[in-house]
Amino acid sequence: MEGREAIGEIMRQSQVTYWCHEIIKSQAPKGGFYIDATMGKGYDTLMLCRLADKSGRVLAFDIQEKALLLTDRLLTEHNVRSRAELILDGHQHMNQYAGTESADVICFNFGYLPGGDHKIATSPASSIEAIRQGLDILKQGGMMSLCVYSGGDTGFEEKDAVLGVLKKLPPQEYTVIVNEYYNRQNCPPVPVFIFKK
Repeated sequence: MEGREAIGEIMRQSQVTYWCHEIIKSQAPKGGFYIDATMGKGYDTLMLCRLADKSGRVLAFDIQEKALLLTDRLLTEHNVRSRAELILDGHQHMNQYAGTESADVICFNFGYLPGGDHKIATSPASSIEAIRQGLDILKQGGMMSLCVYSGGDTGFEEKDAVLGVLKKLPPQEYTVIVNEYYNRQNCPPVPVFIFKK
């Protein structure tokens, strides 16, 4: 690997979404049932569809029709559209679509749709409710990945509320790993992984 390609690989590896994808792929079973709780432009959904392969399935949620259209296009381009059900609904309603202890992986990417309206963003109340439902939906041995953003348009309220809830999860039932970009300024995202025992 030389020049720009090497620099591109290093930059990609430092991105929070790349980090989360690599952890998920290293831990999750292939061909399982996965949930993308915050669809956005569909990149987490695409990764989960590839992990699902032909025998698994994916549910993906967003409250914006634009997100569904972008995700539909992305999955179609990569020939995995049949593996996902795209749902125009808030992630705080995921228990209406998935049963208790049914999912292998649940992904969250909090904040707003990249390139979209910054006024339409996840909120502490709905996000915490979605996390609580997600923990019930996760199988034993399943994992949850959360990219938590703060500062800028979204402030710190959601980050503080989410991390406060996670800190109180019983350690005999869950392992919670909170990571940080230790030397990066300007409120970098916080990748979090929860493993259900």
